[in-house]
Amino acid sequence: MSLAPPFDEAGALGKVRNAEDAWNTRDPDRVARVYTTDTRWRNRATFLSGRDEVRAFLAEKWRRELDYRLIKELWAHGSDRLAVRFAYEWHNEAGQWFRSYGNENWHFAADGLMQTRLASINDLPIAEADRLFHWPLGRRPDDHPGLSALGL
Repeated sequence: MSLAPPFDEAGALGKVRNAEDAWNTRDPDRVARVYTTDTRWRNRATFLSGRDEVRAFLAEKWRRELDYRLIKELWAHGSDRLAVRFAYEWHNEAGQWFRSYGNENWHFAADGLMQTRLASINDLPIAEADRLFHWPLGRRPDDHPGLSALGL
């Protein structure tokens, strides 16, 4: 299994799980290291360029999005591109819970670092009782259902 292009299915699945695990740490420095220094992002309507902007963006994101838990799932893969769908649950300072749904397109450099991340995301307010992502903060346990198994 190679985590650098060209991706076979096992490598693509590994890349997605590694990304999910990193994002679930909510550590901007750890997450930013998997992007090229000149990475280009579109996250919703925010456009970022470079690792430093990504790091600052993520620090602010996780300051606002509390108790963040994320699940990613591979949708499709090519030699140096992956299409990923995801959902994450979080709440704001007022205690309102949300489930955010999205799709990402990823393009990788030859060394396996991500050059481009294009993300479209929608937020759905949910009641705390409607949450589906129940695990201690950090990595999703291997036996916790993924998006398809949860009907998402």
